Amino acid sequence: MDSQIKNILWATDFSSESNTALSYAQFLAKKFRAAIKALHVVPDFAPAIYESRGIVAAELMERQEESRKKALKRLERISEKSEVRFSKIIVDIGPAGKKIPEVAEKEKCQLIAIGRKGMSALEKILMGSVANQVLRRSSVPVLVTPKRKLAPKIESILVPTDFSGNEERERDYAWMLASKLKASLTLLYILELYDFKFSPEEIRKMMDEALARLKSRKKRPGELKIKEVVVRDLNAPAGIVTYAARHKLDLILMSTCVSPLERFFLGSTTEKVISYSTIPVLALPAVYCKK
Repeated sequence: MDSQIKNILWATDFSSESNTALSYAQFLAKKFRAAIKALHVVPDFAPAIYESRGIVAAELMERQEESRKKALKRLERISEKSEVRFSKIIVDIGPAGKKIPEVAEKEKCQLIAIGRKGMSALEKILMGSVANQVLRRSSVPVLVTPKRKLAPKIESILVPTDFSGNEERERDYAWMLASKLKASLTLLYILELYDFKFSPEEIRKMMDEALARLKSRKKRPGELKIKEVVVRDLNAPAGIVTYAARHKLDLILMSTCVSPLERFFLGSTTEKVISYSTIPVLALPAVYCKK
C-alpha cells in the first residue's frame, strides 16, 4: 500500500474545526509537496420529499443549487487567500459521510483532512459524527482535527499500541511520517486495569513485562528519536488522551481494528480518542488491519 502523500482531500463544512483541518492540510502539503483538493458536500433531501408535491420539490432543489453555488464561490475565495492553492475544487450533493470517501478514492487522494464536528447526543448514538462515518468508509488515512488556534506543527507523534498482529503496518506508516517531518515517536502501551484490584508488586511486574515486549518489537532503519512507554489507566482511550495532553504531544496516530459489531455497540478505541482528544488524530482505516 502506497503511504506517500501526493494528494490531500480537505473536506469542509466551513466550521472552525474545518479551518484547523485546512491549516494542517497545508502544513503537510508543504512537507510532502502534495496537492490539496477542496470538497464541500451539500446535504441531500430525503427521497420522500422529492416524491411530494412537485412545486415543493422544485423549490427545495433550487435552494440546493443556490447552496452549491455559494459553496463553490466560498471555496474559490479561500483558495485565493491560501498559502497552498487548491488544485481542484469540488462541490457535491449527498450524505457527507458517504460522499467524502467516494471523492477521495475517485480523486486518488492519499489523505483526508476533516474537522471534528459535534452532533446531537441522539445522532451520535445512532450514527456517530461525520468524521467517524468517513473513517469507517475510507480506504485512506483520515486526519481529524479539533478546533485549535495554534499554528500547526508536528514535532512529536504518539503511537498507541495493543500488541495486535496488525500494528506493524501502523508502525510502518508512523515511521514514514516521522521521517518526513523529522518528528519524534512515542510508542505507548496502556495497561488497562479497569476496576480490578492488584498489588503494587503485581502492577510493577505487568508493566515491566509490557515494556520489555514493547522494546522487542521490530525496529525500522533511520535516526528517529523513539521513546517506549507503558502507563496504567482505567481504559485505553482515557490513558492515550491524558498522556498526549500531559506531555504536550502534537499528533496521535492509530488505526481502527475492531469488528463492525463491536464498533456499532461500543465504537473503536480510535473513535473514542478522536472524540476527546485536544490534538489532531491521524486515523488509519480498517484496510490497514488486513494482512
